[in-house]
Amino acid sequence: MECKNCRNTLNSQDHFCNVCGAKIVTSRLTLRHFWHEFSERFLNIDNTFLKTYKTLFVKPEEVIGGYIEGVRKKFLPAVSYFTIAITLTGFQIFFIRKFFPEALDLNAILPENNPTDMSYMDWVYDYFSILTLLNLPVYALMSKLTFTGKSKYNYVEHLVIMTYIFSHYSITSVFITMTSIALGANFYTLGIYAMIALALYTAYCYKRLFPLSVKEIIWRTLLFLGVGLVFMLIFVIVQLVIMLMTGKFEEIMEAQKAQQEVSYIASSIINWTS
Repeated sequence: MECKNCRNTLNSQDHFCNVCGAKIVTSRLTLRHFWHEFSERFLNIDNTFLKTYKTLFVKPEEVIGGYIEGVRKKFLPAVSYFTIAITLTGFQIFFIRKFFPEALDLNAILPENNPTDMSYMDWVYDYFSILTLLNLPVYALMSKLTFTGKSKYNYVEHLVIMTYIFSHYSITSVFITMTSIALGANFYTLGIYAMIALALYTAYCYKRLFPLSVKEIIWRTLLFLGVGLVFMLIFVIVQLVIMLMTGKFEEIMEAQKAQQEVSYIASSIINWTS
């Protein structure tokens, strides 16, 4: 008999491969076996996911710092945890768009006289996972710049830190967000409070990792936000340059002008009829 994963020769009494560690499966797959494997992996109170999730609340340095130092079996790796977070977030977006599309109305947090066309947001929702993946390296760079002078972690290690932080935030917020929206909350209103919670949790994780005094973590948090504003400004400038070069800016200005003219005509008609 040989291992179906690594082709290592096995003894008939072996339950696990002594080379790759894979469990030896000899019976056919049935619903009972499938449920047993699922519950053992995800529903067991001692499973790696629940252990990782709980520890990231109480001792994030044990999960994040442990992974950076080489711990691989005790907790879920950063990439695996991120994959779960992206999967749950994708389900959340599908759930909201399918059953509670009114919760995605951005006008709920905008002035009443400044309605916004949200049709372009469909693209953001469709490619949310890719956009999140692209944002993580930027956040890691912001983090590295924020902690310049404290050379404990390199850029890739900051990327691991941010991956764990954003994954944990996403997993936690999924359940809170879907419950709140089912009760009538607006997605973007929740997002404002969620970003505050994310900033506090990020500060908490970095305080546990370095560690830092309360005064220093407040200073580093403000510095991180300042770096973020600089990055945002650069992004806006680059986007504006691209729009000017492609002629998109003129199109937007013309569309805005036409919209204002229509609003003025509509207001005049309403005033005249009343």
